[in-house]
Amino acid sequence: MDNVTDKTIRSASRRRFIHQTAALGAAALIPPLTQAQDRRVERVGLQLYTLRREMAENFDATLARVADLGFKEMEFAGYFGRSASDVRRVLESNGLTSPAAHIQLNAVRSNLQGEIDYAAELGQTYIVIPSLPGDERSLDDYKRHAQTLNSAGEAARRAGLKMGYHNHDFEFARTGGQTHYDVLLNETDPELVDFEMDLFWINVAGSDPLAYFASHPGRFTMLHVKDRDTHGRMADVGLGTIDFAGLFSNVDTAGFRHYFVEHDNPGDGLASVANSIYTVRNLRF
Repeated sequence: MDNVTDKTIRSASRRRFIHQTAALGAAALIPPLTQAQDRRVERVGLQLYTLRREMAENFDATLARVADLGFKEMEFAGYFGRSASDVRRVLESNGLTSPAAHIQLNAVRSNLQGEIDYAAELGQTYIVIPSLPGDERSLDDYKRHAQTLNSAGEAARRAGLKMGYHNHDFEFARTGGQTHYDVLLNETDPELVDFEMDLFWINVAGSDPLAYFASHPGRFTMLHVKDRDTHGRMADVGLGTIDFAGLFSNVDTAGFRHYFVEHDNPGDGLASVANSIYTVRNLRF
């Protein structure tokens, strides 16, 4: 082998070594594919407020249809005059469960034991207050609501249940440097009260859900999965701008257990939930 050829081979080998070393170094910076990065929502839920018109028209057929779409967990927003035993029969016949229901604050105040008994018969875990009256949103009101949640939570715990609270955007208003939502979080007992984070409404409020997940770990056992488009309108999941995979990846910190798809005012309710479940089932995080 002449000197020119030998030098050429050595130079090429050196370049290959440098390139291989650089490639290995770059690869070391890329996190390996872990189980956490390949998670998905195993049991997609639905907040039935989305289909309130359909439920009013044909309760049984609507639940059968959403079961056919692949939903597994129902969060109720009214029972349309049905008894708990009848609702449970329809759920079981379609392979569905109901972990939670939205129960208005006034019903919790006036008929808490009745709501607890109904929830217990359905096998639910959470009684969730969905909103607050417009004239009960002062800072002092929020302190009273926190005590109501704690008191109701004590009664619910005796039946193996827990209270929950679902946000809109108005809870993120501030009085004297205090965010009203923070009052609810800070003044409720984590053993008695969980929170259902509505990902659309916290986005509308301009608040950061990640900051809440980090500062109140384990409190957010439920999510309302709803999207927001570039014009600020509510959208089917996947047709907006919210990074659901990024949010869901905080499951270990936040404590998510239930993911309820929702759209407050869909044009076609069944088409909307079909679009949304397709997106959620295909998310990996």
